Amino acid sequence: MSTAASLHQSRKRKNGVMMTLCVISAGIGLAWLALILGALLYKGLAGVSLSVFTEMTPPPGDAGGLLNAIYGSIVMTIIGIIVGTPIGVLAGTYMAEYGRFSKLTTVVRFINDILLSAPSIIIGLFVYELMVRPMGHFSAIAGAVALAILVIPVVVRTTEDMLNLVPNALREAGTAIGAPRWVVIRSVAYRAALSGIVTGILLAIARISGETAPLLFTALNNQFWSSNLNAPMASLPVTIFQFALSPYEEWQQLAWTGALIITLTVLALSIFARSLTGRREDK
Repeated sequence: MSTAASLHQSRKRKNGVMMTLCVISAGIGLAWLALILGALLYKGLAGVSLSVFTEMTPPPGDAGGLLNAIYGSIVMTIIGIIVGTPIGVLAGTYMAEYGRFSKLTTVVRFINDILLSAPSIIIGLFVYELMVRPMGHFSAIAGAVALAILVIPVVVRTTEDMLNLVPNALREAGTAIGAPRWVVIRSVAYRAALSGIVTGILLAIARISGETAPLLFTALNNQFWSSNLNAPMASLPVTIFQFALSPYEEWQQLAWTGALIITLTVLALSIFARSLTGRREDK
């Protein structure tokens, strides 16, 4: 057998071994995912009913729902997105459009990467010291601020990456017709990167939807309906955490149902984000 043929056979064997290991690894990961989703569907669907969305969290040993927890999660998530998204988009725009090669951008990107990987409980402790202790009580607004801090690095990263993918020829065409820099960014760069930026915002929503640790130190929880942003407010992740640890069967069932609601919401957001990315690539 020639040297070339033996080399080909050796590479083919190595490729087969690595491909087999990759398939096995992927299969193990998918199997665990299927087991988790299967258990969640099996135990969560058993508690799905209209009362889950229309009744308050119950006292121990009684039936009820998750209305106040769902409402609190939606309110704090919306406020967190409203606060965090503009900051993230503007910071990402500066890094991609104005300071692409500056030292400040390098520093900001480094800090942003640290925030992106920082445990959420650290953010919760930071906001606790920043807002909860000076105010003297837990509040929904403190929880929303903690969620906003978690939103910012995700939006910054996706905005910068999407704007960097916009061809410079498009910017040069806008500049050639006499458009100011800010008009080129608004009408050309943003329009070309819109689907990617929206995808980043959706991923940020998906990330903060299930965060428990920062809300434990900021918004705490509330067994009753509360729309006061300056008072403790219920949230779905914290309610799930507390109910799952309780000895009451009714609370445990609500915890499974709440976990199912969050999981389906995150999956829906992820699928929608992928569809937006697919549409951008098709264009």
